[in-house]
Amino acid sequence: MINLKRIVEKNKAILSALGLVLVVVLIFWAVSSPAIVGVSAAQRQLPIYSVQRDDKRVAISFDAAWGNEDTQTLIDILEQYQVHTTFFVVGDWVERYPESVKALSDAGHEVMNHSNHHEHFSQLSSEEIKKNLQACNDKLSAITGVSPVLFRCPYGEYDDHVIQAVKEAGMTAVQWDVDSLDWKEISAKEIQSRVLKNVKPGSIVLFHNAAKHTPEALPGILEALIKDGYTVVPVSELLLEGDTVIDHTGKQCPA
Repeated sequence: MINLKRIVEKNKAILSALGLVLVVVLIFWAVSSPAIVGVSAAQRQLPIYSVQRDDKRVAISFDAAWGNEDTQTLIDILEQYQVHTTFFVVGDWVERYPESVKALSDAGHEVMNHSNHHEHFSQLSSEEIKKNLQACNDKLSAITGVSPVLFRCPYGEYDDHVIQAVKEAGMTAVQWDVDSLDWKEISAKEIQSRVLKNVKPGSIVLFHNAAKHTPEALPGILEALIKDGYTVVPVSELLLEGDTVIDHTGKQCPA
């Protein structure tokens, strides 16, 4: 004899489980929806990852925190292609290699702030961040005669209070949208492929001054960019003037 009560109870349990699954799916969709994510992210404090540009301009940047064995080689390569770039340097690096800081500046490259000791800035208070930035700026301006206005967070780490503190210090935080991954010591061919595959007008490319294969990869990248009609400029020349906004992807756009 069919037990109708048991069947009804079993179906209720199944429907209840399906209902729970449906709720979870709807929550996941709501959180992951690009429109909703975009609204949420737009309210965050973001550095500039790239720039909305109609012309084919890109910026190449180098982070200098430790080694110095390739700095002059990079200067020579960039001079060969008549390209100027931006070097984000750490205060400790400035103290160890002041002659390289001067050489970069004399060669026409921007020398900007990458923190004083390569700290984790999210662990610092706003006042500590401002003092840190000023300490590195003082070291750089003493050599180059120019006080930096751009800053790159060590390790690429930041949160809202970090970016706000940088703004309050009168500086602009700059990230990147094309990572060469040269710091992983991948081959020159892989570095070239990564950069040229991902670069687009308004991109900011990340390299490091002491990465193993960067000097080998750089000429081919510059030749390909120039052949494709790109103009390589320092970061400050890539950024837009006037009223701008930073969208949820970190792209600087006209307001």
